[in-house]
Amino acid sequence: MKRYRLTELPDTHEGHILTGVISGRYINKGTMSYKPPGFRTHPEGNHVHDDEEIFVILQGKAQMEVDGELIPLEVGDVLVIEPGEEHYLISDEEDPCINLWFHAGPERHPDQVKQ
Repeated sequence: MKRYRLTELPDTHEGHILTGVISGRYINKGTMSYKPPGFRTHPEGNHVHDDEEIFVILQGKAQMEVDGELIPLEVGDVLVIEPGEEHYLISDEEDPCINLWFHAGPERHPDQVKQ
């Protein structure tokens, strides 16, 4: 896991917001997500990926459980989950979070490719 503040990210004018920080030339999947108070993602357990997953906290607070460790998150935090790390986002009870999550890879998202 790598942790940044939005203000610590490289000044990038080409590529994507985390060019040079993560692998993957293009952001190719993800969304903005609104979490209710106390919500924990992936209740089925054992949530891991073969690539990096990035979380950006846009509003509210949360905790990210990474391999059993709880990491507090607040507005402006950027968390890079490494391949193979088990992870769950837990929205704060009093100030639930809104976050971005995304993955990057060698190809563009299908909606960005001319047909």
